[in-house]
Amino acid sequence: MNKKKLILCLIVLILIGVVIYFIANNVSITKTTDEDYSNYTPEQEISDDQLNQTSITLYFLDKETNQIKSENHSINSSELLKNPYKAIVGKLLEGTNSENFESVFPENTRLIDANITNNCVILNFSDDLLKFKDDTQKYNIINVLLNTLTQLNEVTSIRILVNNEPVQGLNEEYSSIS
Repeated sequence: MNKKKLILCLIVLILIGVVIYFIANNVSITKTTDEDYSNYTPEQEISDDQLNQTSITLYFLDKETNQIKSENHSINSSELLKNPYKAIVGKLLEGTNSENFESVFPENTRLIDANITNNCVILNFSDDLLKFKDDTQKYNIINVLLNTLTQLNEVTSIRILVNNEPVQGLNEEYSSIS
């Protein structure tokens, strides 16, 4: 029995030796110096503006399915601190980044002001908002605004004004369906 243990130990030692020999001859360790790092030039410096970007989800109309779909956009965090509702709806009015989506807003629609009262965001638009072609577009406008703004914890509903006045057909408070 001792002879078998001795042979087994010799085989293990030989295998360990072969592995050490293989590693020593095939793996090279190089020391990095400060010169190696100083020669690297990044393709583009990261600007302060890029550092201040955050992601928001906006909703647009899918051209193929005619359904409201989400799309991520970047926005400067400092814009959100001033008036998040105005900044987010402003991004909606700027439009989509995708060829598959389109804005639901009539051309030249502007947001005059946005503020919040009792968890309801009151949006005051220019009269260009009223140039929607049919009830489907009107409902898409309401749903896009509602889906986008109710992502904010404090928002449960929206109210739409045109030139500071309630408008027939848009004069109610729209709430999210929880």
